[in-house]
Amino acid sequence: MNLVALTQYQGKIVGPIAWLLGHIMNWIFVFLNTIGNPSTGIAIILFTLIMYILMLPLTYKQQKFSKLQAKMSPELQAIQAKYKGKKDNDSMLAQQEEIKALYAKYGVSQTGSCVQLLIQFPVMIALYRVIYSMPAYVTQVRNAFYPLVSNLRETAGASDFLQTLSSASQYSKQFTNEAFTSGDTTYIENTFIDVLNKASTADWNALSEKFSSLGDSIANTHNLLNEYNSFLGLNIGDAPSYMLKTAFATKHFGLLIGAISIPVLSALTQWISIKLMPQAANTSNDPNDQAAQMANSMKTMNMMMPLMSLFFTFTLPAGLGLYWIAGAVFRTIMQIIINKHIDTIDIDAEIEKNTEKYKKKLEAMKATPQMNKYANMNTRTTSSIGSTLTQAEKDAGIKKANDIYSKGNINKKSLLARANMVKEFDNKNNKQGEN
Repeated sequence: MNLVALTQYQGKIVGPIAWLLGHIMNWIFVFLNTIGNPSTGIAIILFTLIMYILMLPLTYKQQKFSKLQAKMSPELQAIQAKYKGKKDNDSMLAQQEEIKALYAKYGVSQTGSCVQLLIQFPVMIALYRVIYSMPAYVTQVRNAFYPLVSNLRETAGASDFLQTLSSASQYSKQFTNEAFTSGDTTYIENTFIDVLNKASTADWNALSEKFSSLGDSIANTHNLLNEYNSFLGLNIGDAPSYMLKTAFATKHFGLLIGAISIPVLSALTQWISIKLMPQAANTSNDPNDQAAQMANSMKTMNMMMPLMSLFFTFTLPAGLGLYWIAGAVFRTIMQIIINKHIDTIDIDAEIEKNTEKYKKKLEAMKATPQMNKYANMNTRTTSSIGSTLTQAEKDAGIKKANDIYSKGNINKKSLLARANMVKEFDNKNNKQGEN
C-alpha cells in the first residue's frame, strides 16, 4: 500500500472526519494569515483546542461513567461474590439480571466508557492525519512549495536526488508508482511536496548545494516554510533529534533546551493527563467479559502512552510533539473542570432518579403484550414455552411444522429436521423390536 500523504486520507470512517477537520485547520490558517501571523504552531494549538471543545460532551460522559462505576463497584463485587462458583444456567441468568439492574440504577451502560473511547478514536486518528499532512488540507501551506516543485519536476536529476534525502524513505513507493513513471504532473509534484514537507534543514541545504541554479527558488520556499514553522524560536518542521545534533554542533544552548523540552513535556503532560483521568475499575473475574477485557487493554495503553510519546516526539517533526503537548494540557484542564463539576452532583439523587426510570421501564415492558409473552418464556424446557400458548395454538404449530417437514422445505440442518430424524430413528427401532 502506497503512502500518499499529500492526498487526503480516503478511509471510509476516518477519511470523512479528516476531510472535515482539514477544512477547520484551513480556516484557522486563513484567519491567522489575515491577522498577519500565519504560524503552523499557533494553528496546531488552536486546532487542538477546538477539537477538544467539540469532544467535551463525550469526555464528560466518559468521566461521569467512571465516577459512577467507582461508586457502584462495592455493590457489583457483592453480586459477583453472591454467585461465585455457580455455573448453572439459573444462577448465571440471575446474576446477569442483577448486574443489569445495578447498571440501570446508576444510569450507566456496561460498555459505556468503552463506547465513548471507540467514538473518540477515529477522531484522534483524523487529527493526526491532518497535522501530519498539512499541505494536503491547508491551501496556503501547499502553495508555499510552488514554483519550486514545478522547477524541480523540469530539472534533470531532481527526482533521483530527492530520493536520497532523509525524508524520502517513507515515500519510496511513490517514485516507482505507475502515475509517477508515466509522467503524471500532479502526482509527481505531490510526491515532491510530500518529501520536502518532511525535509530537515540539512536536507534543504543539500538540495540548495546540488541545484545551485534553483538557489533563489529553494531559498524562498525554505524561508517561507520556516516562517510558517517558527514557534518560540524553534523550527517545528525539524525533529528534536535533529535539533539536538545541530545544538551540539553549533553549541546553541537555546536549541538544546528546546530539543529536550518537547519530548520530555510531551511525556510528562501525557502522564499527568492519564493520572487525572478517572479509571473505570475492572470488577469482573470473568475472562470472557468484553468490558473487562477492554478495561484491561485501556489500562495497559495508558501506561504505555507516555513512553510512546517520548519516543515518537523525539524522532518525528516537533509539530507533532506540540500537538501532543497541547492536547494533553487541554485535556488535563478539562478533566479538572469536569471532575469538580461531577463532585458537586448529588449522586444519591441521581441514583434515585435512575432507579425510578428503570422501574417505569420495567412496568412499560410488562404492559406490552408481546414483551410480556417473551418475559414468561423459559428456555430450559419446551413445556414452559408451551405453557404460554393455548391448546389450539400448540396443535396448529405442530401441524404446520409437520407439513413443512413432509414437503421437504425444511432446512436439513435445522433443529426441527434433527428432531424429526431422531423421531424416525426411534420409530424404526420400535418397529424392528415388534418384528
